[in-house]
Amino acid sequence: MFDTIFNPTALANEEALDGTNPLRHLMEDQQPEPLPTNAPSSRYELLSALPKQSYTVEDGILQLTFQHGHPTIKQPILATLTVDASPGCGGVAWPAGQILASYLVQQGPEYLKNKNILELGSGTGLVGLVAALLGGKVCITDQVPLLDVMRRNVSINNLSSSVTVAELNWGSPIPKGIPRPDLILAADCVYFEPAFPLLVKTLSDLAPDAATEILFCYKRRRKADKRFFGKLKKNFSWKEVDDDPNQAIYNRESITLLRLTKLLKVQLA
Repeated sequence: MFDTIFNPTALANEEALDGTNPLRHLMEDQQPEPLPTNAPSSRYELLSALPKQSYTVEDGILQLTFQHGHPTIKQPILATLTVDASPGCGGVAWPAGQILASYLVQQGPEYLKNKNILELGSGTGLVGLVAALLGGKVCITDQVPLLDVMRRNVSINNLSSSVTVAELNWGSPIPKGIPRPDLILAADCVYFEPAFPLLVKTLSDLAPDAATEILFCYKRRRKADKRFFGKLKKNFSWKEVDDDPNQAIYNRESITLLRLTKLLKVQLA
């Protein structure tokens, strides 16, 4: 869908289609064209790496089911989302967010214990909500048009005591009400080239040193995406997360999960 270089008209058309059917991108993954029986299909494989889900058209509710093996929390983890594409593409639960949420479930509650967690570009809030369902204390952030969607999803998952919703515009000063995070989560934030330097600035502002952990999941769509990483390398190093058993599956769909580390700036005398 986004395999061509950014085109404003094409993006507007895609968002209009999302408004008609917010889950059409998932339906495409779930109902691919028939293939010969001996032909590999990464789209079929990708479904095995995503949580099971059901969508109620009447009320626009998507429920995702995450299986796990952690004895201290209930089985399975259920995340319920209102999906709404009217504010833009952020109101949809894209696969990269589901991959990052699934990775958090694999890691379990001990991984998130005693950490301040912040999600950037939260959209529906899926990743941050799953972190909270695992016991984390989370702040989910996005621009104003998506805040109501996020607040509804916090409410329907009964997470008001562990999740806060905040406006955060990339490139702007970090609001005083947002605590310094120990863990930053970001999924599918690389899609709009004019925002690349703004996202890098916000990541740099939120992560003053290498102690801040950043999990960054994205789907490669355009050659222009390389320019984002060209800007990112001035402030961060990164390596691919290698302890996810589903890595090879989603890599074949051009989805990558990275761990970013802030570079130390050498002070000249």
